[in-house]
Amino acid sequence: MSEVKSGDTVSIHYTGTLADGTVFDSSEGRDPLEFEVGSGMIIPGLDVALPGMKTGDKKKVEIDSEQAYGPVHEEARQTVPRSELPDEIPMEVGVQLQAKNERGEVMPLTIVEVNDDTVVLDANHPLAGKDLTFDIELVSIS
Repeated sequence: MSEVKSGDTVSIHYTGTLADGTVFDSSEGRDPLEFEVGSGMIIPGLDVALPGMKTGDKKKVEIDSEQAYGPVHEEARQTVPRSELPDEIPMEVGVQLQAKNERGEVMPLTIVEVNDDTVVLDANHPLAGKDLTFDIELVSIS
């Protein structure tokens, strides 16, 4: 039976949890996630956990934030006047927005603070700064 190596295309079922056990993502009830190992298509900590696994193997992988979505970058938070945001956007913590950066790329933003005159927008990934645990099952290697 072959083992996963960099460059292989694999399919995995997974459940990702936070340190407190909260599930943040899972392939349960969906098709397995398919990607090329070592291509950078998934977080680094998960990518390096797969080589050596065989079809049917299961593994629990603990990934620190540096090998997941990285640290929280304070410079990715910006305070803007409420008047600069469209009226139809609900001014509530947790609301997700999209904006274009100076290169024209779309980037997700989250409202993290709302004041009388300003809103704080955060461009960090929602899982930045968090250590993650994945329970994975290797479904196939091709």
